[in-house]
Order: sequence, then structure tokens, then C-alpha cells
Amino acid sequence: MRRSLATLLIMALVLQGCSWFKSWGGDPKPGEPADLVEFEPTLDTDEIWSLSVGEGTKRGTQQLRPVYRDGVLYVAGHEGELTAVDAASGSRIWRLKTELPFSGGPGVSDDLLLVGTENGEIHAFTPSTGTPVWIARVSSEILAAPTEADGIVVVRSIDGRVFGLDARNGRRVWVYDHSVPLLTLRGNANPLIRAGIVYLGYDSGEVVALRLDDGSLVWEQAVVTPEGRSELDRLADVDGQMAIVASDLLVSSYKSRLSSLAADSGRLLWFKDISSVTGVSVLRTHLATSDAAGHVWLLDRRNGTTLWKQDALDNRNLTRPAIYGDYVVVGDYDGYLHWIDLETGHFVARDKLGGKGFTGAPLVIGDTLYVYTQKGKLTALRAGAPL
Repeated sequence: MRRSLATLLIMALVLQGCSWFKSWGGDPKPGEPADLVEFEPTLDTDEIWSLSVGEGTKRGTQQLRPVYRDGVLYVAGHEGELTAVDAASGSRIWRLKTELPFSGGPGVSDDLLLVGTENGEIHAFTPSTGTPVWIARVSSEILAAPTEADGIVVVRSIDGRVFGLDARNGRRVWVYDHSVPLLTLRGNANPLIRAGIVYLGYDSGEVVALRLDDGSLVWEQAVVTPEGRSELDRLADVDGQMAIVASDLLVSSYKSRLSSLAADSGRLLWFKDISSVTGVSVLRTHLATSDAAGHVWLLDRRNGTTLWKQDALDNRNLTRPAIYGDYVVVGDYDGYLHWIDLETGHFVARDKLGGKGFTGAPLVIGDTLYVYTQKGKLTALRAGAPL
């Protein structure tokens, strides 16, 4: 039932302003993607390597994004292909074809590579070889990346349940159940684990903190209250990437609320009226996010002060931005990667990496930026000197 309603929601959003199609000639009509603005590039970007790693996420319904650990990128495709890639050279280390309906992940730790499926299975592999280790089952489809810490694998399923599994064998250690609204956006925020606490965002606009060892509730905080006459009006999903910096937990919601919470208590520190389903990226005092309208924001993460807002990418279905050195980098639905000056908010470069867009935010590791397209192309780029 929830899946069919989610499909109707996507159709409604397309009709109301998230259309992926451009008008032919003239100015874009309301709700259509903005035409790309012309500018004089002031930054040179270089493609280091590019590799096809399977079928990607062509249906656009999975949350499969590259993950990095110890010099290796791990990538999953929706038709069951799992690949380990040398991050420096782009060469394949190993590839496994499983034919499993992968839908969430991968997640990786020292000993496990974890991927969730549409039928509610978690598959664990050895990161070094791709050898299967164990399989566990939860209550429903998995759209968030399974996460392991301190011997516990945390898995969030689409029905609101969260499972703590023994990392050695996949045996269930605990389960936490939280209700979800009838109508939600399709997606779940990845569990965020810090110092023995698991932080989770929910579709009803709440954030909860659980103890990693036993799943008991530490605190629960509503960051936004669902309000409105219809189910669409009451959408308040916390589906985007959260971040912890020092003692602050940064959270975004679909219903016009970006918040900073005290990580130890859930106490609200500040909020900003910004609607974002992609989440936040934080580097030192900078917080970057893209909103539902296609605007890119840079805020002071300490108090929510707006440093700049770039609004030339209306309705281009943006990824979560990444902060790369002196730049903010964001992808759009048409496969363009936009480089924005961190200080001024002006465009400095643009790369075309293929249609159908990206599976998620660019991944920044050191001086290299990685992007994974919906068609299964993994690319490494690096910024050169300003022109």
C-alpha cells in the first residue's frame, strides 16, 4: 500500500514542479528545469579515470551509492553486481555478479561489506575478496545503507523498524519499531552512529537516538510537525543525510525545516526554513544543502546564518552538495556537475558526465571527487588551478 502511494506521490510532484523535461525554445515554464546559465569558467577540472561498473540504478528507485574505505571504492548495482575499485587508479579489484535485487548500500567496515535488498535481506561479504559471509532477513525492503560499529550491524527497513544484528553471524540482537505515516517519500536516511549511539530520521518528522548495544531509546525529538489538510501537505520526511560535528546533530526535513540539535539530548539549537530531502554536508563551520526547489545554500553550521544562496538551478533535481576544498559541488538530473565558489556562491566550472543524473552526492576523498551516475558510470575528478 505504501509503495503504490509513494508512486502516486512521485507522479504528483512531477506534475507540480519536479518535471525532468525541458521546454523546446523560449523561457522554461513554471515548474520546468531552468536553462543552464552561461558563465566564464575560472576553474579547470580534470577527469582522472572513469569506469563502467554495471547497470547502476536505472530505475531510480534504489539508494545505491559508492562507499570508500582504505583506498577502495565499493559500488553496487540494482541487478546484483557488486564491485571493488582501486580509488587511485580506477582498476577493478574484484567483481561479483549475484542477480540479487540490491536496493540499499553498500555499507562497509573493517570486516564486512553490507548490502540490502528489495525483499528485506542483508547480505554480508568480505571487503577484500567479495566472499559471502552471511545472510539475514528483516521485515521489509531496505533503502538505507546497513552500518556496522562495535560488532552490531544496524539495518533500517522501509516499514520503520530498525534492527541490530550480530556482525559475526547476522543474528538479531534487538529491534526498534517506530510507526510511519501512510504516505511518505521513497527513501530513508542512513543510520548515523557515533560513540555508541544510533541516530535515525523518520518520515513523521522526528529524529530518534538509540543505544547501539541494546536498541533502547535515548531521546526522541520532533524537528517538524506534519500539518495540512491532505496527506501530501503533511509530508515531513527526514530522509536526507544527517551529520554530526562536535556535539551538534544537523538534520533536514522535506517540510521546510533544517535544524541543529544537541546530540546528547535532542534539544533544538537553531532551525532554518529550508526544505531538503537530500540532507546536509558539513566541513568545519560550513554547511551546504540543496532544497526542494533546486537552490543551493551555504550556511554557518553554528547558528544557521545564510552565507549565500545560488538559485540558478531551479527544478534541476539536485543531489546533496559536497564541499570540496574551496568549492561546493552539486549534480543535477541531466548529468551536469556544477562547481560553485565556496566564498562567493558563483559558478566556476561545469562538467557533463552523462544523462539520467547521479545516484547521490559527490563523494570527496582527499583531493579527489567521485560521482556515480544512474547508468552505472563511476568517475574520479580533481580540481586544478584556477584559470
